[in-house]
Amino acid sequence: MLSLIWGASFLSIRIALDEIGPLTAVAHRTGWAMLILWIFVILRGLPLPLGWRVWGAFLVMGVLNNVIPFSLMAWGQLHIESGLTSILNASTAIFGVIAAAVFFADERLTLRKAVGVGLGFLGVSTAIGLGAFKDFDIRSLGQLAVIGGTISYALAGVWARKTLGHLTPQVAAAGMLTGASLVTLPFAYLVEGPISLDLQPRTWAAIGYYAIVATAIAYMLYYRVLAMAGSGNLMLCTLLVAPVAIVLGAIVLGEALPLRAYTGFGLLALGLLILDGRLWHALKHRTGGT
Repeated sequence: MLSLIWGASFLSIRIALDEIGPLTAVAHRTGWAMLILWIFVILRGLPLPLGWRVWGAFLVMGVLNNVIPFSLMAWGQLHIESGLTSILNASTAIFGVIAAAVFFADERLTLRKAVGVGLGFLGVSTAIGLGAFKDFDIRSLGQLAVIGGTISYALAGVWARKTLGHLTPQVAAAGMLTGASLVTLPFAYLVEGPISLDLQPRTWAAIGYYAIVATAIAYMLYYRVLAMAGSGNLMLCTLLVAPVAIVLGAIVLGEALPLRAYTGFGLLALGLLILDGRLWHALKHRTGGT
């Protein structure tokens, strides 16, 4: 469900960027989602978090999981296709597994995970195209911005497990988006000017989707999956995000990706399947466990 929701978010963000700047798009995303989640928390009568430590953790989580990746990816989408953005975003799982292995003893880097990570990096490199960095241009910077966002996502998964795992998913998501909004709203105002509400219906529809569905609802699912499966496994949902985004980008925006992007995604998808474990264990069983 997270994969389907986030796969469509790349299209909605790209549509919104036709009228508003990337920082304003992020401010709309975190601000509206924050309001919706706090209304939900209050109506449900959930206990509100107290203490400066938890609110400090919310601020850090908001920066790592919202401010940095949302801003970098929105800016990157101005210069590269939404489908390619989603492919590069899939490397979140690779960085997530590495970060989890560094910080958590129960998510150590096994041989299976090392093979999956290696294939994943090969896939990302293929999708980008090594030749893209010979003549360093705005497109290359756009791709690097997306990669930077995925690294921030991976670190956020670790931070959430360490500091917010004791909270309900709704409160954790609301607090995180509050921390993010404290940064995004003034930052967008200073860089791009006053945040306008006089927008085209198409833009409001895009904002409505990525703020309400792809942020408010999705992050309640995010924290629930985090508690059930761990930060490394949580990142594996990016396996299905890219195909959804590629199909929607082709149908709605008429985007076409080079062959290397699909080849790269194939390698990345294989790496993610190996990280998931079921394919790896099935192959070991067929070969008698060797």
